[in-house]
Amino acid sequence: TLKSQSDNYTRARRHVPLQAQLFQAGLKMRSRDFIRNQVIVGLVVGVLAFLIQIPIIFALVFAAAGGYLLPRMWLNRKRKKYQARFLEELPNAVEAIVRGVKSGLPLNDSMRLVAKEAKEPLRSEFSRVIDQQALGKSMQEAVNVLFERIPVPEVNFFIVVISVQQQSGGNLSEALGNLAKVLRNRKAMKLKIKAMSSEAKA
Repeated sequence: TLKSQSDNYTRARRHVPLQAQLFQAGLKMRSRDFIRNQVIVGLVVGVLAFLIQIPIIFALVFAAAGGYLLPRMWLNRKRKKYQARFLEELPNAVEAIVRGVKSGLPLNDSMRLVAKEAKEPLRSEFSRVIDQQALGKSMQEAVNVLFERIPVPEVNFFIVVISVQQQSGGNLSEALGNLAKVLRNRKAMKLKIKAMSSEAKA
């Protein structure tokens, strides 16, 4: 389980196809629509460059570069914001699952509560997990859909904990409780690094 999840994480860190990037940004746009928008942006940049009397060769270069880079930068920003919003609420969701398990609820019922009560985008992502279970997949298979949309270490940790517990048993509430602490510590460390880097820039 650990090896397969590590392989999944390694693959997710490699070059990601455009359609997968759109999916990970929480967008329902198709790749061909995104490429069409890139062409439109390129044409707009080219026309603006021509209107301000930039030489035609440079205008074409600006058009090509702007058409490719500007939409890509926007997409990367959307992906990062989507992931950040998910990670902001993930520790709370894990702690909610821990409380549900400790109160005697099965894991899937605890996750269903998160899918109903958590903030977006966590609510939608956990709803996808519940939907996968409704289609007949095991919990171990269902939680992997989280990593398709949010390919970050914190989600990988969560999936590993669930997968190991499903295979070998053990105290799930304790394992998830420890995970919640790790997630909060990672979040605090990121905020500290951000504050220190901002101070250095200032």
